[in-house]
Amino acid sequence: MKQRVITAVVLLALLALVVWQINTPLFVAVIAFLSAVAANEIMKCAKVSNKFILVFGTAVAAVFPLFATPKVLEPIVEANTWGPIIQAVPNIVFVIAVVLVYLLAMLKGYSHTKFEDVAISIFASVIVPFGFSIFIRLRDMFINEQFGIYLIFYALICALGTDSGAQLGGMAFGKTKMSPNISPKKTVEGAACGLVFSLILNAIAFVIYNKVADASLDAVGATILLACCIPVSFMGMMGDLSASVLKRNFGVKDFGKIFPGHGGVMDRFDSVLFTMPVTYAIALIAFC
Repeated sequence: MKQRVITAVVLLALLALVVWQINTPLFVAVIAFLSAVAANEIMKCAKVSNKFILVFGTAVAAVFPLFATPKVLEPIVEANTWGPIIQAVPNIVFVIAVVLVYLLAMLKGYSHTKFEDVAISIFASVIVPFGFSIFIRLRDMFINEQFGIYLIFYALICALGTDSGAQLGGMAFGKTKMSPNISPKKTVEGAACGLVFSLILNAIAFVIYNKVADASLDAVGATILLACCIPVSFMGMMGDLSASVLKRNFGVKDFGKIFPGHGGVMDRFDSVLFTMPVTYAIALIAFC
C-alpha cells in the first residue's frame, strides 16, 4: 500500500506538469510515450516472438498520435520540404501501410510467427494508440481550447473516478460479485458507488470550469455531459473488465511494472481508452 501511495503522489505531480504544458510538444511527447509503452506491454504479455514485429509495433504506436490532428504536424510541415506530402497522408493510408508491413513480416518469418501474433500486434499498435490519440484530438477540437481540455478531464474523471469510487465502495459495501470469473474483487455495490462518485466529481469539475473558463458552458451542454456521465463511466468499467480478460488469457497479473504498485501503462489507462473515444463521439455529435 505504501508503494502505491508514493507512486500515486509522483504520478499526480507528473500529471500536473503535463497539464501545465498541455499546449506544448511535451504533451504530445508524453502521449506518444504512453502509447508506445502500452503497445509494447500488450505484445510482450502475448509473447510475440518476432522481434521485428515487436520493435515495429512499438514504433508505430509512438508515431500514431502524431497523426491525431494537423496542428501536431504543423512544425514538421512548415519546416520540411516533404511536409505537404506528410500532411496529405490520411490516417487510413497509414493504417493500411502498417498492416501490410505486418503481413509481409509474417510471410518472411512464417516459421516462427503466428497469425495470432500479427493480430494482437495490430490491435496493440493501431487500436490502442487511437485511444491515446483522442487526448490530442480533444485538445485541438474546438476554437475554445479550454473546452477541449475540460473534455479530457471529463473522460479521465469518468474512468479514474469510477475506478476509485468502485474500489472504495466495494471495500465498504461490496457483497454481490459482478464478474467473479474475470475480476473476483469487483462487486455490483462497488460499481454503483463508482458511477455515483464519477457523477459527483464531474458535477464539481463542471462548476469549477464555469468559474474559471473564458466562455462558460450553457445549461444544455451541461445537461448533456452530466446525463452522459453514467454511460461513459460504465464504458470505463467495461474497459477495465476487457483488460482483465486479456490478462487472464495471457496468464499475467499486470501488463507491466513501469508504475510500482500500480502495474503498467495499460493497467492504469485501460478504462481511459474506453471513455476517451466515447467522449470524443459525444463531442462530435453534441458540440460540433
